[in-house]
Amino acid sequence: MSGEQAAPYDIIFAGGGAAACVTAGRLAAADRNLKILILETGAHIRDVPEHTQPGRYFSSLAKRGDAFTFHAGKPSTALLGRSCVVPMGRALGGGSSVNFTVYTRGSASDYDDWETVHGNKGWGSSSLIPLLKKAETYQAEVQNNTHGSSGPIKVSFSNENINIAEDFLETAAAYDKERTVVDDDNAFTSCDTYLRWARYVDAESGRRSDVAHHYIYNQDHNKNLTILPRQRVVRVVFEGNRAVGVEYVDDVVGRKKEKTEPVVARASRLVVVSAGAFGTPAILERSGIGSKEVLDKNNIPLLVDLPGVGEHYLDHNVIFLPFIASDDSETMDVVFRGTEEEVKPFEQQWLQNGKGLLSQNGLDAGVKMRPNEEERKAMSPEFDDRWKTYFANAPDKPVEIILLFTAYGGPNPSVPRGKYFSMAYFSGYPSSTGNVHITSGLDPYGTLDFHPGYLDDPADVVILRWIYKKSRELARRMKHYRGDLVVGHPEFPAGSSAAATTSGPVEISQPNIVYTKEDDEAIDKYHRQYVETSWHSMGTCAMKPRAQGGVVDERLNVYGVQNLKVADCSIAPANVGANTYNTAIAIGEKAAVIIAEDLGMQGVTAA
Repeated sequence: MSGEQAAPYDIIFAGGGAAACVTAGRLAAADRNLKILILETGAHIRDVPEHTQPGRYFSSLAKRGDAFTFHAGKPSTALLGRSCVVPMGRALGGGSSVNFTVYTRGSASDYDDWETVHGNKGWGSSSLIPLLKKAETYQAEVQNNTHGSSGPIKVSFSNENINIAEDFLETAAAYDKERTVVDDDNAFTSCDTYLRWARYVDAESGRRSDVAHHYIYNQDHNKNLTILPRQRVVRVVFEGNRAVGVEYVDDVVGRKKEKTEPVVARASRLVVVSAGAFGTPAILERSGIGSKEVLDKNNIPLLVDLPGVGEHYLDHNVIFLPFIASDDSETMDVVFRGTEEEVKPFEQQWLQNGKGLLSQNGLDAGVKMRPNEEERKAMSPEFDDRWKTYFANAPDKPVEIILLFTAYGGPNPSVPRGKYFSMAYFSGYPSSTGNVHITSGLDPYGTLDFHPGYLDDPADVVILRWIYKKSRELARRMKHYRGDLVVGHPEFPAGSSAAATTSGPVEISQPNIVYTKEDDEAIDKYHRQYVETSWHSMGTCAMKPRAQGGVVDERLNVYGVQNLKVADCSIAPANVGANTYNTAIAIGEKAAVIIAEDLGMQGVTAA
């Protein structure tokens, strides 16, 4: 192979996303003599305002810029022929560098399932919670013993521009007598509670708390930690069945469709593939690891027959249900949809003291929710089996999560500028799964064969129907509500009492809207027309027994080969009822402990 490097590394990370930065950073800090290489397709983000200023995330995503890779799914009958697009972070730090900075932790039973149901010893909540405490500094009054006080990742609450969040919680307390308002619902065990929502933002500086700055860039003194941005990994290089390096190409040249000569970097001790739920299965398949059928179609010699590679794609499907906000509402619309000239005063404020709209994410309150018995009857029969087999005996698992979003979050460019808020809701554990596979042989730029699987299972449709109704009842009772944004709601039959309105609010005691069978059908059609990714892709290289479609074992070793591990959210054997950044941190910290143990290293502890 051309371009082979003579000087080997000890460990090579094929991908520089959230988990990779955590793992590599911990190992590098523990042993400065360890030669580590991180190959990242995206760019550096060190002190780049687009990344460090939290309030920039939405406009950055809307611009479809260079910090994202966009994966288009196949048209789906469950989505009425639509093709969903899933953006993934394309920068050092991966999703942590571009996400909404929402701080949500999974339920204890999520991780306990990883250990007991899927057979991964050491991956239960009792093992992962100490690692998550180790990773964070919780910059708020601590209500329980699950939060950390000295870790690299900062977690805080916004104390300004939150009048809609306060309104939401006051309304919930007055309207929803079945649930309570609490200070902290991120202690792994509680559910059915409303709360102020924390975010990954440093309360002192107002900066995004990503892993690139806090695990990697703070180690400039370590000359054995090498990061090569703008490099795309093609495949893992093997001698026999032993991984000895990776082949990669210059991504700047390759993205211009110009010929680029591959380079081989060699690893004397370990290769770790950490390119995410899309990139990791693609690298493995190009390396000869995957389903024989898929590899045969791509003319790639089979090294290991692992049919689970690229299967079991997991995500959460989300809707941003929009409402018109009052003139005195404190919203993020101006920084999300405004011109640079309009945003400039907020940037000056952020530069001066780390405050203002650019220090915020506009997601300051929410609820983790489970349906009561009456609501479950309305979701029958589609939801019956899922409830009985998955939720009934796991009271900490939310069926749905609602986050108050203080802006218009929909895709319609014709919506006029103004003040809005949205109920952003997603299913905690969709029944539907998807898959993703290569189509173009060794071409790392080939289109992926991707089926997201959204709403394939009818159980997922009735969940969204239920939560649409709950979200709307809460919204229309809020004092900052001035009506539904009609173009963002279902098209109900003529004369329906459920039709969207442009007036309000209503009294807390106002009866709930009564929906007919035809109204329910309109809601279901709406979700099939508009549901999208929540950017929570996981599961495509699942940590399960090989006979059950697993790709890696509990030590993260890829089945059938040596010296090759996977460490990113693709290993998730089952979903988590939360945003996935926290889980990525857990995987990164756990991978560091495992690798240190395997290599006989000191200084990387489990707590």
